[in-house]
Amino acid sequence: MATQVKPKHSGKSAKATGPAAQPFKYPLETPFVEPDWRRLPGYKSVTQKEWETALWQRQHTVKNLKELKDVFGPLIPEDLLADLERDQKERATMSLLVPPQMLNTMNERDLWNDPVRRYMLPAYSDRRTDWPSHPKSSRDSLHEAEMWVVEGLTHRYPTKVLAELTSTCPQYCGHCTRMDLVGNNTPQIEKYKFQIQPNQRYDQILDYLRKTPSVRDVVVSGGDIANVPIVHLESFVSALLDIQNIRDIRLASKGFQGLPQHFLQDDVMRGIERLAKKARERGVDIAIHTHVNHASQVTPLVAKATKKMFELGVRDVRNQGVLLRGVNATQKDLLDLCFRLLDDAKIMPYYFYMCDMIPNAEHWRTSVAEAQQLQHDIMGYLPGFATPRIVCDVPFVGKRWVHQVKDYDRVKGVSYWTKNYRTSIEATDAEALERKYEYYDPIYTLPTEGQDWWRSQAVAS
Repeated sequence: MATQVKPKHSGKSAKATGPAAQPFKYPLETPFVEPDWRRLPGYKSVTQKEWETALWQRQHTVKNLKELKDVFGPLIPEDLLADLERDQKERATMSLLVPPQMLNTMNERDLWNDPVRRYMLPAYSDRRTDWPSHPKSSRDSLHEAEMWVVEGLTHRYPTKVLAELTSTCPQYCGHCTRMDLVGNNTPQIEKYKFQIQPNQRYDQILDYLRKTPSVRDVVVSGGDIANVPIVHLESFVSALLDIQNIRDIRLASKGFQGLPQHFLQDDVMRGIERLAKKARERGVDIAIHTHVNHASQVTPLVAKATKKMFELGVRDVRNQGVLLRGVNATQKDLLDLCFRLLDDAKIMPYYFYMCDMIPNAEHWRTSVAEAQQLQHDIMGYLPGFATPRIVCDVPFVGKRWVHQVKDYDRVKGVSYWTKNYRTSIEATDAEALERKYEYYDPIYTLPTEGQDWWRSQAVAS
């Protein structure tokens, strides 16, 4: 007779004690509601019809500090306004442009500490004074323009390309990785300008893709596709759908969150519906990728736009956020955002990129070690398919999960990464797949020895 194996236990009677206490509390405590814009002095007489109109939102987008003051009135501290003004003159890489929809997601009772304000309206005092920029920072930190096969088309990965249709957005984020190209000049940065007219550029992009059957995946971006008139966007994407090798198309728009009213316009919805129908007939997936960095920015209007995209036949709506200190770089902030996206807006949490090494961005950036810890801290809460990957976009390599680092000098804050493919500028580089590529932690996160080493390098140079 077989021996029955019994589970070991303490001998005490098992008791149902309920769920264990967890470091993160679910469900979310903050209600999912559209903030009442009428609480803000500048919007107190705005009707719901006006608020939900894309044209009204664009016409009332804040472009300078006077307009910002008109919106918040006495709710915005004078010292913050002065600090914002100094930042625009001395540090900002992006000009000021914030739609009412996004301003409405800020906490008007504490604008100094509001996370959305921190990245959309950076103040001089937010930034580091010791290392405002990393010594290895650069305007085009990912070297995308160096990988242009035609103007505005970055061929960085073997089967994927990035098509930049425009250099403008409905809103300008302070940490923008394409600050070299996107937006207006600032006192610090004279922006690069496309030299070829849009129609001619689009034709060149399409011609390259027709001649390059190894490409199956196109990210249509900019700038922001919300700033491309729908008639032009539909024409371009429809032409992509006529290219036999294209199997995935991703439409990239921060404006999907910052200006969801745009995607709820009749002409935009009709254009999206026609593209989705053609994509289904061809067996191609069209998805929208947006960029939300804090839970407060996910509102019922964003959820309404998402629901409409699904009804029109869009395959998915996904979020690619950026990991930003003071905005979302804690377990609670990141999980709050992911659950709000997933539960309430039906947007898939997809990636969180470590903030890129552009000038004057050190106060936002985290170290690789901090990103690895945060990836650890969010595991097990969300469904596996909806747990975002935190990635480091390594110059000349591409995105890598933060645990894929090959070597890591934590004293000097230098991580070393390898790659398994060549970019378009390494076609004949025999050592590209054996080389180690460097990425750099913010210097202020390093131990004293490491900080001293970087100071010595700065003196030597």
